[in-house]
Formats: sequence, C-alpha cells, structure tokens
Amino acid sequence: MSIIDKIEKAQCKASVPDFNIGDTVKVSTKIIEGTTERIQNFTGVVIARKNSGIRETFTVRRFQNGYGVERVFPIHSPRIDAITVERHGHVRRAKLYYLRDKIGKAARVKEKKYFGPAAAASAEAAK
Repeated sequence: MSIIDKIEKAQCKASVPDFNIGDTVKVSTKIIEGTTERIQNFTGVVIARKNSGIRETFTVRRFQNGYGVERVFPIHSPRIDAITVERHGHVRRAKLYYLRDKIGKAARVKEKKYFGPAAAASAEAAK
C-alpha cells in the first residue's frame, strides 16, 4: 500500500450508510454562516454514484418550486453530517439520468418491497 493510499484511507469516514441508485435519501449538510453553524437537509432520489474511496460522490435530484435541482455530494466530506435512507427504490439502471426529462408522477421510482420471513410474520399478525 502506497503512502497516498494510507492517507486517503485515514481520511475516509468509518460509517457510511448503505444506499444505492434509486433510493430516496435525506442528506444533512453543515452550513456555516459567519460564526453560526446550522444543519440543512436535502431530500431527493440518488441518480448516480461515481468513483471509489475518498473520491466517491453521489448525485441527488429533487423538484423544488417546479424546477429540477441536482446536487453532487462527496460521501466522505466532513461537511456531511448524516445520510438517512428514507426509501429503497427498485431500478434496473446504474445511472438514472433519464429522470431529468421526466416531470411529476413520471419521475417517480418504484419502491423496493421486501417479502422475507419478517414481512410474512407481520402480515400474519395483522390478520
């Protein structure tokens, strides 16, 4: 392992949540305004993930006031306070750039449904 690899590994965050393309995530970023610091949330669909290691980034897209807004976040940035997965999307593509041309209901991503033993047990209990 080279010296650069060791430095990059030390800079990576230890706990990054497991999320994929098509998931709806809430990214909490630290915003510094003068001497005050606050947390601002950006919620949207992950349409791309690029690179690996310390250089890994992901792109989040959402609609705001009738306009599509995309933002690229570095995963290991110290400015990112938390990444929360709100729903898991079911997609069959590695990049969801086609969502840029869609508006409204057409821009939705289907939700991934889990029908494992725990889900079956909770359905039985509901009856």
